Amino acid sequence: MINHRVFGRRKGLFFASILSVEFMLGLTFCKPGANDNKKSMPEAEVEKRGPVARKDAFFGLHFDLHPQKTDTSLGADLTEENISELLDRVRPDYVQYDCKGHAGYTGYPTKTGWPSPGIVKDSLAVWRRVTKERGVGLFIHYSGVWDSKAIEEHPEWARIDSRGRRDPNATSVFGPYSDQLLIPQLKEVTAAYDLDGLWVDGECWAAELDYSPTGLEAWRKQTGYHSAPKDRSEPHWLEWKMFHRRAFENYLHHWVDALHAFNPRLQITSNWMYTTFAPKPVTVRLDYLSGDYSPSLSVDRARVEARYLASTGMPWDLMAWGFDHGRGQAWSLKRPIHLQQEAAVVLMEGGGFQVYNQPTRSGFIIPEIISQLSEVAAFCRERQALSHKSRSIPQVALVLSETSLWDKMDRIFSPGAGEFDELEGALHLLLELHYSVDILAEHQLLGRLDEFPLVVIPDSPKLGPEFQEALASYVRKGGRLLLLGEKCARLFEPILGAALSGGPKDMTVELATPAGPVSVSGRWQEVSVGAAKPIGFHYPTRDFRHDASPAAIITGYGNGTVSAVFGPLATAFFCGHHPGIRQFVGAVCAELFPEPLATVEGPPTLDIALRRTADGRLTIHLLNRSNFPVPDRYNFIDFVPDVGPVKVTLALDKNPKSVIWMPEGRPLKWAWKGGRLQTTVPAVPLHGILVIE
Repeated sequence: MINHRVFGRRKGLFFASILSVEFMLGLTFCKPGANDNKKSMPEAEVEKRGPVARKDAFFGLHFDLHPQKTDTSLGADLTEENISELLDRVRPDYVQYDCKGHAGYTGYPTKTGWPSPGIVKDSLAVWRRVTKERGVGLFIHYSGVWDSKAIEEHPEWARIDSRGRRDPNATSVFGPYSDQLLIPQLKEVTAAYDLDGLWVDGECWAAELDYSPTGLEAWRKQTGYHSAPKDRSEPHWLEWKMFHRRAFENYLHHWVDALHAFNPRLQITSNWMYTTFAPKPVTVRLDYLSGDYSPSLSVDRARVEARYLASTGMPWDLMAWGFDHGRGQAWSLKRPIHLQQEAAVVLMEGGGFQVYNQPTRSGFIIPEIISQLSEVAAFCRERQALSHKSRSIPQVALVLSETSLWDKMDRIFSPGAGEFDELEGALHLLLELHYSVDILAEHQLLGRLDEFPLVVIPDSPKLGPEFQEALASYVRKGGRLLLLGEKCARLFEPILGAALSGGPKDMTVELATPAGPVSVSGRWQEVSVGAAKPIGFHYPTRDFRHDASPAAIITGYGNGTVSAVFGPLATAFFCGHHPGIRQFVGAVCAELFPEPLATVEGPPTLDIALRRTADGRLTIHLLNRSNFPVPDRYNFIDFVPDVGPVKVTLALDKNPKSVIWMPEGRPLKWAWKGGRLQTTVPAVPLHGILVIE
């Protein structure tokens, strides 16, 4: 699993510290179906049902253990009865079980690599028998680039850092690791257990800049340069990073194509590839996209990742951790309502959902995990028909600038702390103002600009020239553009109707908001207003009687409108969430985009998503974020208070036949006049869906 940028950890090392003590027994491969005398349903029924294809799968389970050298009891307590109880109560579409973790040891008796010495029972064989009986797909968790044991045995497979040191964990994508271990081992295990697919971990987010001889030789061949930069102070730094980004995709193409050629039925993903961590056009033949978001910043991280994944056009799911810990504490299970709140974030954007839990080191799944998962599954299944594969009705496009990200992110993929503060701050502002928001990278939005009545750019210092030109054309033809910061405002100075005075300065600023003065110090741009209209001001002190400076402007350009804010409002909101900043941006948005398709009167803890179901029905998802977890003081919740009544207004051409609050199935009263529907939801408990027909 990922080393989260806000919750970093070396998970494999944690697992090694909680191993139970058993005696190792010798093993050979056990073919699925052998000694299978516990059929729970007729074979004909199982054959007819079969596993759900991953592109259609909705709810899944994930179990990993990251087998270790110090394990002594892997599989010892695993029973078909234990697995059967889990599957019968939870009824997942698929299960992902451990195969090889970051440490590099397998949990099955491999002949290709290094099995953990602690294997007592062949867990994969038992899982395959029981999942096959029930028509449940079986995938494996397998660590790719991150393989510590492979490097221990083959030091020449390691990537080398800028100081010439061998990485103890990350393999080189330029070396023979994929051909000599990863591909042969994945062929071995998928054939031996008749697996449905792979969830390969430790990949794009574990890859690092590589100064190995093979890496440097590839660099020389591609560029002609005889040396590589060590940091951003040296020439060709961005080119060096982009070289590695292409190299990782080449590595991924190579092993994914090899596995598909070996078994075309295999369904494959590489964890976090083509998400916000790697916002590139999808070129590798992955069957679905997936990622496990932070166990602690769960709701907030899911709000970003779901809105981006929903814009990729690929089948996708997100994985929640079923457990977390407070500062200085060990892991504990989350309550079902905690996970239901996380699930709702994903469901309202049309995605699939899976939950990660750990069995004991000996493979036993405790009753409390089964109970937790059954309640979460029931919550999701109630909403499946109205949520899964739903499509966004475009309203607000929030731009993730990959051009800016590639420049400022010094890892290959996986942004570090702070690199998405502007994006997340802007998203939080817009969601608290009850806009329905999609997050799109430049390459995704380029051909879709005209679909969105409002485009918002967080403070991005760079945009691709083609995209920047397309945005100016979009406004000229009638679009609306909001620039949230001085960096992106500078990119569009020719269409702002105002002149930027010199460069940005670090300033002590009091922003005049509807809630009164709010401190928003940082980098601000002074402007000389020409044809533009000032729509907000800032001051050097809280005495607003003099020294006003424009904080935001609005102006027409062609048939459209552009508005710019000249200071770090998105970042300030991300760091403090002062309601005055929300109200200030709300006033700007109201002038720029006065008539969104849907408006909601409710607390800022209510997120909305305007969607069409897979069968074409109009829906509005309402998510109650009240009491959502905030580390590291409030990591766990077991209560979400209702919010309401919530008044909803929707632009609608015709008088609807019905307005139903789901999943309760409650008909609501409504009024329709002048092309606008009005209805009131008495209370939103955690998540619900307005269905308008």
